[in-house]
Parts: sequence; structure tokens; C-alpha cells
Amino acid sequence: MATPRPGPERPTAVLALGSNLGDRLARLRAAVRTLGAVAVSRVYETAPVGGPTQDDYLNAVVLVPAAPARALLVAALSAEQAASRLRTVRWGPRTLDVDVIACGRLLSDDPEILIPHPRAHLRAFVCIPWLDVEPDAVLPGHGRVADLVAALDTAGIHQTSWSLRQ
Repeated sequence: MATPRPGPERPTAVLALGSNLGDRLARLRAAVRTLGAVAVSRVYETAPVGGPTQDDYLNAVVLVPAAPARALLVAALSAEQAASRLRTVRWGPRTLDVDVIACGRLLSDDPEILIPHPRAHLRAFVCIPWLDVEPDAVLPGHGRVADLVAALDTAGIHQTSWSLRQ
């Protein structure tokens, strides 16, 4: 079950986690601890989207304390580095992928950290777990996340019984 969303007095950022190499669940659990998640979605097993042929992913979404765009990027890259992520093939298999999806109404057009994430509205593996932790979520520029999910192909996404809180 998803952890409850923090109250409105605690602004948060939305980060999407994915792993399809090694002990996927252990890598996601380590990322939850490293990132200081205040809310954690259920875990979903998902078919890869784009890139070369590869194994299925485990995906989740976490809410973390809000921070400036660059600080969120540094935290995401640090978590990936701790998981020994190698960037050899675009959209290829990875030990851990951490994407900054949104941070309230923050908009960033910095080429190194676009917020909101430019493809989040197209990714059921992001939007479905996001609803677990924030049922009334809105993706700036795209609308309610529940409406986005209704328009997406969700066939390759399966909820697991695993928890990221240990």
C-alpha cells in the first residue's frame, strides 16, 4: 500500500524511480532511503518503453521535500551513482533511473533539468504510481494526472505486492 501523502504544509517534489538490472527491488529501496522520500507509491512491474530489447522494469514514484531544480537533479544523479548506473545506451537497461517529474508549480527550462519532465504525461509507469501518493495530482501544463492515465495505454503495467519501505 502507498504511504500517505504529506500535508499541504510540506511542499514536495515528484521523482520517478525505475530499475531493470540486478536486484531491482533492493535498488529501489536504497533509492527511497537515499532520497529521503516522504511518501512512496506501490511498486509496479512494467514493460520497457523505447530503446533496445531489455528486461521489464520495477517502477515507483516518491515524494521528496521540495528543493530548487538543480538540487533535485543533484539528488537524482547521486542516487543513480550510488546504484552504479552506467549511461552507455540511450533508454537502455539500467540499475537505477531517477527522473525529476514535478515540483509544485515550478517550471524550469534549464536544458539540464526540465521541470515538469517533458515526457511524464506520456508515461503510464510514472502517472499510475504518482496517483498512489497524490490522487489529486496535477502535472503543470498537462492537467490532472488521473485524466492523463485515462488516456494512456496501461496494458504493460502490473502492480506488485512488494513494498519499498523496509
